[in-house]
Amino acid sequence: MKYGKIIMLIIVLFTLFGCASEPSQGETSAKTNGELRFAYSQQPASLDTHVNTNTATSDIMRHVYETLLTVDSDYNIQPMLADSWEQSEDGKTITFQLREGVLFHNGEEMLADDVVASMNRWKESAGSRSQFTDATFKAEDDYTVVLELPEQLSTALPALAHSGTGLAAIMPKEIIENASEDGVTEYIGTGPFQFEEWKQDQEIHLTKFADYNPRTEASDGSSGKKEALVDDIHFMFITDASTRIAGIQSGEYDIAESIPYDNVEQLDNDPDVDTMTYTASSLVIHFNKRQGLFTDVKAREAVAAALDIESILKAAFVDEEYYTLNHNFMFVDQLKQWPSDSGKEIYNQNDPEKAEQLLSEMGYDGEEIRIITSRDGDTSYNASVVLLDQLEKIGLNATLEVYDWPSLMSEREDETAYEIYVIGNTLVPEPTTTVFLRKDYAGWAEDPKLETLLKEFRGQASLEDAQDLFDDLQKWYWDYIPAIKVGENQAISATRSTVDNVQYQSGFILWNVSNSK
Repeated sequence: MKYGKIIMLIIVLFTLFGCASEPSQGETSAKTNGELRFAYSQQPASLDTHVNTNTATSDIMRHVYETLLTVDSDYNIQPMLADSWEQSEDGKTITFQLREGVLFHNGEEMLADDVVASMNRWKESAGSRSQFTDATFKAEDDYTVVLELPEQLSTALPALAHSGTGLAAIMPKEIIENASEDGVTEYIGTGPFQFEEWKQDQEIHLTKFADYNPRTEASDGSSGKKEALVDDIHFMFITDASTRIAGIQSGEYDIAESIPYDNVEQLDNDPDVDTMTYTASSLVIHFNKRQGLFTDVKAREAVAAALDIESILKAAFVDEEYYTLNHNFMFVDQLKQWPSDSGKEIYNQNDPEKAEQLLSEMGYDGEEIRIITSRDGDTSYNASVVLLDQLEKIGLNATLEVYDWPSLMSEREDETAYEIYVIGNTLVPEPTTTVFLRKDYAGWAEDPKLETLLKEFRGQASLEDAQDLFDDLQKWYWDYIPAIKVGENQAISATRSTVDNVQYQSGFILWNVSNSK
């Protein structure tokens, strides 16, 4: 297969000693030119990264918000809004020295009180609450923030540096104080682009922040120097794939994501379009474990027994070139640090007779199994259709309910609305932040044994010290089956040939990106 300017970004282990690399973003010119019109397949439900873990939210708002720490292309932790940090010998105190002269988009300087307000709110968010229980952030002076932990936490720094969903964004203190339960109402950060406008169901418009204060180190992954090389970014919500394809070829759009696999050759043959391939996510079947049939682990075992994994992945991702089978709930490229054989015999059984027997043993009596999905996500929708067929073949009364993307995100939070949903989950920095291990994530893994395992893992001095405990988590995963990770996939995006330096690391990177048209 021919790719124009392939950027093969394998999203790998997020640790202090990451094991793969991406091309450096390098030095860039400060000159700006024009705009980027990005044909994006989904509209986010919210732009508040503290309360929303949807990929669409982080893809857009990582250009507006920044974090204390971040990661380079090898996933080593690097400074961003913090200039430095120091951890006490007992691991319970981390002191951050902040950069001076960093301005928010409202013109006010970022100070320690803003960081403390942001972090104390973020640590109560769904993705962070379980890790930072009883932790406190305090301002020692205008440029010093101290994190006090009740006990050492192996996952603290990786969580603060994560550059994907659930971003630990720094916002002005007054924005935090005025936030409602639904989220902040103003989107003000310190990033190279600022929020301009959200036209519902049409676009989100970002503009260059003229007073942005970049770091001086060379750009590398999500770290180092960031520059806005275009004046405007328009994230345009184009749910129809054929419209995205036509638009990237006509020049209406400068970037288009979620390119159907069947269209890759068509774009490769267009001299005005370049394609890029990157590891995007894992495809996951989530069970509602609070209500309905799947509160019984035997029902979840029955689904695991029935699945023909290859058929589901092929329906979603077309060709084996674009998907990988993996029994481990961590990604293939993370297995060097998180190896485990637990569950190999349970994964991809393709044994309908065993599944029928398990359902018979539990006395299944024909209750409806609602699979909720959205056509806005082509791969998860196609996977859901094949899953529906496989469940019907073992005697389950399965139905498919289709929503638009924001409605699907809302429906999955309602424990009375469904039994199963299928969605892509992105790579996480370490095992305990895997979404289906969270008791507050839709599907709800509420198990005391899991909480004990997570506490022990996080209680180690570092991720290296926690490695030997991973197999216990992997074994629990296949014993309890909170969800089933079907496999992992490569995604395809496209750019006009005039667009240079688009990167992907836990999301699209559009700073240091120019457009010469």
